Amino acid sequence: MTLNRRDFIAVGAATAASLSAPAVLADGHGKPRVVVIGGGSGGATAARYIAKDSKGAIDVTLVEPSRAYFTCYFSNLYIAGLTELDDISHTYGALAAKYGINVVHDWAVDVDRAARTVSLAGGAVLPYDKLILSPGIDFVEGAVPGWSVAAQNKMPHAYKAGSQSELLKAQIMAMPQGGRFAMVAPPDPFRCPPGPYERISMVAHVLKQTNPTAKILLVDPKETFSKQALFEEGWERHYSGMIERVGPDFGATNVTVDPEAMTVDIDGSVEAVDVCNVIPAQKAGRIADVAGVTDGNWAPVNAADMSSKADPDVHVLGDAAQQGDMPKSGFAANSQAKVCAMAVRGALTDSKVFPAKFTNTCWSLIAPDDGVKVGATYEATAEKIAKVDGFVSQTGEDAATRKATYEESVGWYAGITADMFN
Repeated sequence: MTLNRRDFIAVGAATAASLSAPAVLADGHGKPRVVVIGGGSGGATAARYIAKDSKGAIDVTLVEPSRAYFTCYFSNLYIAGLTELDDISHTYGALAAKYGINVVHDWAVDVDRAARTVSLAGGAVLPYDKLILSPGIDFVEGAVPGWSVAAQNKMPHAYKAGSQSELLKAQIMAMPQGGRFAMVAPPDPFRCPPGPYERISMVAHVLKQTNPTAKILLVDPKETFSKQALFEEGWERHYSGMIERVGPDFGATNVTVDPEAMTVDIDGSVEAVDVCNVIPAQKAGRIADVAGVTDGNWAPVNAADMSSKADPDVHVLGDAAQQGDMPKSGFAANSQAKVCAMAVRGALTDSKVFPAKFTNTCWSLIAPDDGVKVGATYEATAEKIAKVDGFVSQTGEDAATRKATYEESVGWYAGITADMFN
């Protein structure tokens, strides 16, 4: 699968053009109302498509506390010095100006599903006919003993991009010559399965340039990880001798950190490090739990329309959803948002709804111009979003292929962010 910015936007435009013209639902309070919580790849996309394709027939409110959204994808390239923070920062002005979306920068603190209302920290109460939750991730408390969100300034997670990305980059650049960088990787499932290993690659890249005798310790509780053969091949080729991975067979399931002492205890072996990137186990963003649509750490959904299995008038997108075979990625959230937007618009305006289809690709950069990818297509079944077929980069690919894969990812980034915010 090869995508560029034009191709990516064209897919969404073709789907929108094929839908029938909306008709306003007469329900006693004027326009039907959709509230979207979370302005990332799922929420911003859903809000934009519902507002754009309904042509004003649906009142759309997007609740997002941050005025600038930093994409988690491509944030590792910022850490490596290959892009700027401004390049991964996006704002919501066009959603309000072009599509009439009511963008509210506030925290959603409560959902009353019986009354169909959302309460905000600032005191406002928003009524809805359909609620879309796309809150991303939170961290499982106590997942890494010794670490908590209170310790994130000493041992950053940088798995919510922005200030955490800046902090981790600054810590890496301040490492002493010959110092040691450590990462505690998360257990499955988690946001962006290749993300920690792309980060290891990008940290290795910047250290190779600025601190070539530094070492990297990767503490990983999983037996295997996404694109493992590709990453390990790349690490040997570009960063030979720099990266050591400690897996579960060597104690990586029994890890404690001490942010004050800057140590990592791996099954009783205490390792002193200079920088420690702790990426804990993850769960759905808190508002999904508050809304009562989670079962364990995630929110189960129906594949056909991303509606919650607990409430047909609540839809859950992206990282927070327990949906089946799709990974938790920005591409996946964007794909799910388009399916959800079509279903919500159909329910509220009686427009035509087509069978759900989903796609995903996850690109990773191992070194400048050395990009790899994995992806698949999916369909909705009664049980889940089910994988239909897939593809993955191969070990041993030539430099031209890897460069083309990286350039493809740049085109995709331009396309998906335009699809979300323009």
